[in-house]
Amino acid sequence: MKSIKVKKPGGLDKLSFEDIDPRKPGINEIQVEIKASSLNFHDYLVAVGLLPVDEGRIPLSDGAGIVSEVGAGVESFSKGDKVLGYFFPNWEDGSASMEKMSGIPGDNVDGFASQIVTMSASAFGPMPGNLDFLPASTLPCAGLTAWRAMMVEAHLRPGDWVLTQGTGGVSIFAIQFARMMGCKVVATSSSQEKLDRLKTLGVDEVINYREHSDWGDVVNELTGGKGANLVVEVGGSGTIAQSVRAVSVGGIISMIGVLTGFAGDVPLAELFQKNARIVGITVGSKKDQKDMIAAVEANDLNPVMDKTFNLENLADAFKLQESQRHFGKIGVQIK
Repeated sequence: MKSIKVKKPGGLDKLSFEDIDPRKPGINEIQVEIKASSLNFHDYLVAVGLLPVDEGRIPLSDGAGIVSEVGAGVESFSKGDKVLGYFFPNWEDGSASMEKMSGIPGDNVDGFASQIVTMSASAFGPMPGNLDFLPASTLPCAGLTAWRAMMVEAHLRPGDWVLTQGTGGVSIFAIQFARMMGCKVVATSSSQEKLDRLKTLGVDEVINYREHSDWGDVVNELTGGKGANLVVEVGGSGTIAQSVRAVSVGGIISMIGVLTGFAGDVPLAELFQKNARIVGITVGSKKDQKDMIAAVEANDLNPVMDKTFNLENLADAFKLQESQRHFGKIGVQIK
């Protein structure tokens, strides 16, 4: 079978497309033919060596496929079942902990950049019945991150305002979930073309942040002085000050990404005057994923996808991600 492996010290030119032998499933394990994956920022950090992993690690945390063989003791799956991986296979429910957030595919253990994988049956859950493999593969990381930010941590209500940044996977999912539950959305981007596309997704208001460096004030104007009940913060140090300006009194800033930097100043006085909270969001639990999938099925939600690459062209897929020209998720077809 074909797999991609990461070679130290990392770099897109170090991704190795190799033949390896599949492993038979042991007790409580299943073997899965992986049909699709999708890219996340976490995967990019692994690929370029900014997130150190073992030599020869198979990357990619997202995976969707078909069970091809079942090991002894497995009762939850049968051959032919369509399955979806978990980003945190050890996090069943409840609050996060270091133990629960271990075992990440493509990081702590081998991931899904492979035609066949053999893992514990507990590393998989069912695929949503309304989606094919490619769109389903976008859910375990980006989809679940947006879901937890909105449905688990923020407890939004219809009519609340949500602010999203850019057009990456998490931001687009946040828009889709917000519209699904009757919230209003303000979205930012530096591209007028992307802003126009965001409007077609049902976004109520858009802001070009290159034209409005004070976009936090603009958000307050657009929401009638109320501000955003939830800010889906993916920028980090370069955007957090404006996010604090944009958030409503009693609102939440879900800290999801650090695309503009890992450290920076936070306007603390304004934050506590608003009684607002900054909440770190790192994907979610298996229970959260099951709830999200139920909502995806009930609302026939279809993830927004950009370009799809074959597995052997994974480096090119990462280059598109690196360019930040994509809109939604970048898919990986695995044959």
